[in-house]
Amino acid sequence: MERRTLPGRLSWQLGEVVAIQRETARARSITLALANGMKHRPGQHVDVRLTAEDGYQAERSYSIASAPEEGSRVTLTVERIDEGEVSPYLVDELHVGDQLELRGPIGGYFVWEASMGGPLLLVAGGSGIVPLMAMIRHRASVGSAVPTRLLYSSRSYENIIYRDELDSLVRSNAMLEVVQTLTRTQPPGWEGYHRRVDSEMLREVVWPPDQHPLMFVCGPTPFVETVAASLVALGQEPGRIKTERFGPTGEA
Repeated sequence: MERRTLPGRLSWQLGEVVAIQRETARARSITLALANGMKHRPGQHVDVRLTAEDGYQAERSYSIASAPEEGSRVTLTVERIDEGEVSPYLVDELHVGDQLELRGPIGGYFVWEASMGGPLLLVAGGSGIVPLMAMIRHRASVGSAVPTRLLYSSRSYENIIYRDELDSLVRSNAMLEVVQTLTRTQPPGWEGYHRRVDSEMLREVVWPPDQHPLMFVCGPTPFVETVAASLVALGQEPGRIKTERFGPTGEA
């Protein structure tokens, strides 16, 4: 997930690209080895800085997709924004062995660790899945049994980021559920939802308010605002709903 960066006092460090994985036609996961390491919490992000030969610099912020348990390596999942300055390079031109400047981790509000408990509802629109995937991977890494449901909205089956990994995680953990909705096209035999996330869908997946679920919502701004307002209207505690949003990169 790409954001514009905010000023900070963190130091920049170089990371070497050690793996690149294709997630969708427009998204890649980039794994970097960091000499100084990076101790992050699930849900945090980093700044990435590119410097051109003429000295021009561009910075963007990307959510961390990997679990903290991966140690000195960190994975970013980047979706190409056609008019962007940074994401087209990261998705289309970056190669294993290249280096990137990173600064972070950043953010302490939109984070979840297994010690915080649950039940846990994660709601993602498009590439908003990235910080939530860090939470899911952390949960798996520490063997947490916190009841967890992910409601993930994508345009089409081909646009589902981490599709195979999510399927594998669900098969290996009965306390993790993944509910998918495809808003534009669906493959033959699709058994998930086929509309945008709405109040009725949320009512069907969220735990009752008296179970005090923790809820994390991430995606484009209109998506996040709609989901958060709907959860409150359903009687959920506003203080237990945390949101992370980004600019308009397409509908989820």
